[in-house]
Amino acid sequence: MLANEALRSGVYQRLAAWHGELTAFRRDLHAHPELGFEEKRTAERVTEALRVCGVDEVHSGIGKTGVVAVIRGAKAKSGRAIGLRADMDALPMREENDFSWRSSKPGLMHGCGHDGHTAMLVGAARYLAQTRDFDGTAVLIFQPGEEGYAGAKAMIDDGLFERFPIDAVYAMHNWPSLAPGMIGVNPGAMMASADRFEITIQGRGGHAAHPYLTIDPVLVAGHIITAAQSLVSRNVNPLDSAVVSLCAMQAGDLGAFSVIPRQAQLIGTARTFKREVQDMIEERLGRLVESVALGLGATARLDYRRMYPATINTPREAQFAGDVAASLVGEDKVIRDLIPSMGAEDFSFMLQSKPGAYLRIGQGGEGGCFLHSSRYDFNDDILPLGAALMSSLVERAMPAAPRR
Repeated sequence: MLANEALRSGVYQRLAAWHGELTAFRRDLHAHPELGFEEKRTAERVTEALRVCGVDEVHSGIGKTGVVAVIRGAKAKSGRAIGLRADMDALPMREENDFSWRSSKPGLMHGCGHDGHTAMLVGAARYLAQTRDFDGTAVLIFQPGEEGYAGAKAMIDDGLFERFPIDAVYAMHNWPSLAPGMIGVNPGAMMASADRFEITIQGRGGHAAHPYLTIDPVLVAGHIITAAQSLVSRNVNPLDSAVVSLCAMQAGDLGAFSVIPRQAQLIGTARTFKREVQDMIEERLGRLVESVALGLGATARLDYRRMYPATINTPREAQFAGDVAASLVGEDKVIRDLIPSMGAEDFSFMLQSKPGAYLRIGQGGEGGCFLHSSRYDFNDDILPLGAALMSSLVERAMPAAPRR
C-alpha cells in the first residue's frame, strides 16, 4: 500500500480494499505469459473477471485476441464515451526470478508490466460497474500485441472505434524511473516513433589472402556503420531529438576465418518525434547506403519500415489527465512535463485516431525492476492507484452531476 496523505478519495479507498484480489489476479497473469496475438488464456481470464465484475457487455476476438468491455453510467444524458486501454502481451525472454509466481513458460516472461496494466484496468472495471457514478459510457480496451505486433492498429482495423465510438482515450504504463505514487504526463510527445531498417550489401567473395580479387562487404558495412552516425549529429537540429542505431550484423561464417563473404546485412532502428525528421533520416540513409557501397565497388539496398508512429498526447487531454492525477496523489506528485522517451508504443495508433493521453505511473526500480529485464516484476503496491486513476478519468470526464 502507498503511504500518501492525498490518497483519501473514495475511489482509491474502495480499490485499496481489493488490493489482495488484484495482486492475485496480476500474479496469475505473470505466471502464464503469452506473446502478441497468442493471449488466449489471458483474454479468457480477463473475460471471466469482467463478467464477475458485472460490466454490461464483453466483446472478445477484436484484433484477433483483444477484449472490450462496456460499462454504462447511472446517466446517459451526456452522450459521451471515454476509452481506457491496457496491453496484455508478454515478451520472448527467459525470466530469472525465483518467486512463486514466476513464469511457468520457458522463454516467455511478463518483463514490461503488461500483467499489471491489465490487472489495474480489471480493477477499474469492477469499481465502475459497482458505482456507475458517471454520465456516459466507459469503454475498456484490453489490447493484444503491443510488443512489436501493432495490436492497437489491429484492433482499430477490426473496427474498434466504429463499434465503440469514444470521445477520448487514455492509457498508462508503469515507469521504474519514477517513485511509487508519482505520475508523469506531457502535453505533447511521450514516446518516439520506431522504424526498422535492413541494409543488404552485395560484394564479391573470395580468399582472405587475396582481398584485391574481392569486393569485401564487411569493409563496406564498417564504413556504412561509421557514416550513419553522422545522420543525427550533422543533419538533425540540436533542439530536436533522433536516434539511429545499428544493432546487428551478419556476414560470413564464424568457422571460415579465411573467407571473405559475398554478402553482409545490417539491422537497425531509427527513433524520431517529428515526421519531417523521420522523412529526412529515411531519405538520407538510403542515399548514404548506396553511395558508400558504390564508392567501394559494391552495391547496397535499404529496406526501411515505419513500424510505430510517435506517441503524441493532445494538450487538453494531457492537462485533464494531470488534473485527475493531482486530485488523487497531490500536485507535488505529478510531473506535467515528463521528459519523452525514445522508446516506442503502439498506443500511438489510437492517439492518431482519437484525442487522448498516455501517462506514466511510478513503480520504482529497486531490486532490478527495470523494463525488459530478466529480473523485472511489476510492483503490486501501485495496483490500487493505477485502477483509481483509470476510474477517476471516467468519473471526472463524464460527471454524473455538475461539479461545484
